[in-house]
Amino acid sequence: MAKGEIQASGDAAGLAALIARAAADKGGQERGLPPVDKWNPPDCGDIDMEIRADGTWFYMGTPIGRAPLVRLFSTVLRCDEDGKTYLVTPVEKVGIRVVDAPFVAVEMEAHGAGGEQVLTFRTNVGDVVEAGAEHTLRFVVHGSNKELKPYLHVRGRLEALVARPVMYDIVALGETLEVEGRAMFVVRSGGVVFPIMPQAELDALSR
Repeated sequence: MAKGEIQASGDAAGLAALIARAAADKGGQERGLPPVDKWNPPDCGDIDMEIRADGTWFYMGTPIGRAPLVRLFSTVLRCDEDGKTYLVTPVEKVGIRVVDAPFVAVEMEAHGAGGEQVLTFRTNVGDVVEAGAEHTLRFVVHGSNKELKPYLHVRGRLEALVARPVMYDIVALGETLEVEGRAMFVVRSGGVVFPIMPQAELDALSR
């Protein structure tokens, strides 16, 4: 599939068809995901596709309204060492824009308690991920308003921004533990302690 072919695709459905044909051999990956990390195709430049902060995908300035198309595109996403996100097939890769994170964690279930607690997340494109050693949580305090933004590792270098309602669910499960000699507000999942912020900072925000 040449660069001209992907540029000639007039809409998202046409682009999806090209990707689907190229990625038809999924290599037996878990959950049917193509082995994009093993592919080393040439870089064919960027296309006019963007993932907004709320998880909405746009192609040529128009929202992609069909969930199956978005799901298809999401299975061939890869973030490379250069920090850019690409749609990747065995024969080419094309760059897209990502405003924040490529996925959004829209739902969470908690099972167990204490050290046995497991948090399971569902993303906007259907991935189900258990937070733990392989799928870590990180927390960023962003902007002048001190907005807490949690991120969940999904696969490769790809993360999901945790939606605000789900973030509140995480905070409700938080507890104070000593981490490296410092009182930290944390959440636990899969036997791993994930620091959210120093307890003193949380106390200051609560005043």
